[in-house]
Amino acid sequence: MELEKHYTNRSGWLRAAVLGANDGIISTSSLVIGIAAASDTRNPIILAALAGVVAGALSMAAGEYVSVSSQADIETADLKREMLELETIPEIELLELAKIYEKRGLSKELSIEVAKQLTAHDALGAHARDELGINEITNAKPLQAAFASASAFIVGGLLPLTVAISAPIKSMIPYQYGCAILFLAISAMASAKAGGATLWKSVIRICFWGTVAMAVSALVGYFFNVGVN
Repeated sequence: MELEKHYTNRSGWLRAAVLGANDGIISTSSLVIGIAAASDTRNPIILAALAGVVAGALSMAAGEYVSVSSQADIETADLKREMLELETIPEIELLELAKIYEKRGLSKELSIEVAKQLTAHDALGAHARDELGINEITNAKPLQAAFASASAFIVGGLLPLTVAISAPIKSMIPYQYGCAILFLAISAMASAKAGGATLWKSVIRICFWGTVAMAVSALVGYFFNVGVN
């Protein structure tokens, strides 16, 4: 008998990695397309792409670390508050836990018994999981999120940078767009496979919004065409 396969335990790093990779592809490709629309030489395009990869990776790492750290701070504060309540008003906390189980479908008597047994085993763990929604799978991991996001951004950004270096300068925009859509589709399929999601929905969603981002960037480049050399 095979065990069921679940994907929730991957949600933290997978979200950061998917966001980083897709952002690396879309932002770097959009940057290259915007510069290519205003320039007919390769050097400023490559420089912009390289700067975009470096700045984007650092920004993603910092942003992920700060945002996930804020989530971790909130979780820590809630746990400290819960510990204090368990020490000062244990009876009320027991009834509160039992009420949660009763709302989930258990009888009042069974809810009280379950609450008593879980409290005796690990009171804080029971309240963290069932009252606050905090558990080992979904709790915030700032360093993991920052590393996954930055690494994925670099990988994603290096793809359009490679195209910027190798594609014909006169056809830079269609090459960038075509390769970016291909990269995004592959990224979407990989993330859907890792997360157990529907492939075609993931591909259509990211390719649509990637197209919008690159189209707007191209329009900006054409509109502000200043002959970058």
